Amino acid sequence: MTRIGILSDTHGYLDPSLKDFFADCDEIWHCGDFGCIEVANELRLWKPLRGVAGNIDGLDVRCEFRNEELFMCEGLKVFIRHIGGYPKRYDPIAYALLQQYKPDLFVCGHSHILKVMNDPNMHFLMINPGAAGISGFHPIRTAVRFTIDNKTPKDMQVWEKEKKL
Repeated sequence: MTRIGILSDTHGYLDPSLKDFFADCDEIWHCGDFGCIEVANELRLWKPLRGVAGNIDGLDVRCEFRNEELFMCEGLKVFIRHIGGYPKRYDPIAYALLQQYKPDLFVCGHSHILKVMNDPNMHFLMINPGAAGISGFHPIRTAVRFTIDNKTPKDMQVWEKEKKL
């Protein structure tokens, strides 16, 4: 059993209360748009970190994080990419990679909109944790945590905060 914390689109701001939200997690996954390498460095102090570079990330982040990650976690094939979309509205590049990789779990960011959906055609769960940072159009900052147990994602919880500091 593994507890996962997921966030995206921090854009250089890491809310200190996320440390408490992720306290029981075994790993943190960041879906891109860190905004600066300092966000990644802080997250690494909290928990083991997996992440991908996003479209606003500079060379400091791109030197440490690839555009995509494909890995196994508790028997699930996980694919993370910053720009992904969602069922019936995938980004064309993400769609081609999803067809190629055939993941069990697809995690993405970019939209700043929290979405958790099953894709009945491609047979996987899609998670977009929304945006945890203060830059962007989203009125509520969000992140998620959940458990993977016996190849099953479960116990999903959402962190929500107003965008105002």
